[in-house]
Amino acid sequence: MVKKELQEVEKVLEKIRPALKDHQGSLKVVNVEDGIVYLQFLGGCSDCPVVDVSLKNVVDIALRGNLRWVKKVEILPGKLELS
Repeated sequence: MVKKELQEVEKVLEKIRPALKDHQGSLKVVNVEDGIVYLQFLGGCSDCPVVDVSLKNVVDIALRGNLRWVKKVEILPGKLELS
């Protein structure tokens, strides 16, 4: 993961995270490689039925619209938390 690319992604995500926080969720950058940003939804967003809509309408557009080098945004499945 290139540090500069990671910082650029984080800067864009910081503008999105407040909206996710309202739903007790967040986004984590898992990796950035070859123009592909790998993310994982956390908290309330990890099992939300509209995550795909959120990805297409907000996250994907925000990242690709602000960072020309981003070719694709991939959402990785969340980890199952056992209590």
